[in-house]
Amino acid sequence: MALMQTLVGLQILLLFHVLGTTEYIAAQPIGVCYGTVADNLPPPKEVVDLYEANGIEKMRIYNPDPSIMEALKGSNIELVVGVPNEDIQTLATSEPSAIQWVQNNIKTHINYVKFRYIVVGNEIMPNDQQAQFMFRAMQNIYAALVSFKLHTKIKVSTAIKLSVLGSSYPPSQGSFSPSSYSYIKPIISFLADKDAPLLVNLYTYFTYIGDPNDINLDFALFSPSNTTIKDGKYEYHNLFDASLDAVYAALEKLDAPNLQVVVSESGWPSDGGSAATVLNAKLYYQNLVQHVTQGTPKRPNQALETYLFAMFDEDLKGPAETERHFGLFHPNKNLKYQISFTSCSSESDVPNSSALSMKNNVVYYFLFLIFSYFLGAT
Repeated sequence: MALMQTLVGLQILLLFHVLGTTEYIAAQPIGVCYGTVADNLPPPKEVVDLYEANGIEKMRIYNPDPSIMEALKGSNIELVVGVPNEDIQTLATSEPSAIQWVQNNIKTHINYVKFRYIVVGNEIMPNDQQAQFMFRAMQNIYAALVSFKLHTKIKVSTAIKLSVLGSSYPPSQGSFSPSSYSYIKPIISFLADKDAPLLVNLYTYFTYIGDPNDINLDFALFSPSNTTIKDGKYEYHNLFDASLDAVYAALEKLDAPNLQVVVSESGWPSDGGSAATVLNAKLYYQNLVQHVTQGTPKRPNQALETYLFAMFDEDLKGPAETERHFGLFHPNKNLKYQISFTSCSSESDVPNSSALSMKNNVVYYFLFLIFSYFLGAT
């Protein structure tokens, strides 16, 4: 009897181990942005299939394309959908327009699309014409979600870029620029009140090429280097963490120390400019995937939801040539770099559902053999 109890106990422990592993894989924080400013991309259904085939469980799109919504039907991909910048003023000045936008682009698809966030505007700066309408547009979209009883399922946010910060070095001195306070403060208060994250587009590439004499390339690529930033009790060994902690410091100064941040874009170009090579891009993307489960010095051990930019090269973007070379895949759907989209140590370690199923079967068969042997022996 004691032997049987021991074996059953082992089965339970191994079962929890397998289930824990499966849960960890499902909780991977990596998504990929699906930009469509190109004339040579595969149709949306093939793109959705490509996401699923590579285990990519989150997608960001920049406008509510009905063909993409239709392609997502039946998938488990979580969708981040954008409100285009050009629509912000209309949605801010007309509540019925906001209700109609949510009706057409969210409510119509809610039964078969797993919406995660609505992103009102992308990289609007305080001096942009749309900035004066941003806060009101976010409020109206949220109110429209409330009217459809969807506000508890879908968060409303916006995506900023790092240049909204007036100071970012050292990270503890991170703060929003004085000129952006009247723009950003009500947005941050809105997000904190609604328990929604702030989305940040974070590119160490652009920071690096803006100051290549003072920023080490390896520091920007997460590669081992001699560069270390010491800032009080924290040490920084890569530019990504230093930049993100500057955002956290800026949020603290606006009385939002616990506001969640999602990295809504991050990537490295493979061509078209200084340090834009296939090797550097591969290093950056793979190192980023490995790193974001660790958190930052200011917020350690907190997996960071992160969206790689982007699924494909977009040949109609510009004006900078590098803008056309951020793709992870070629338009023929072949990977540009052999990288994984989970935090496993190498491509060969990347598990999938079939591998997990096989692993489970092997474990249970092995336990069955042991169990049968000892029962026979007794």
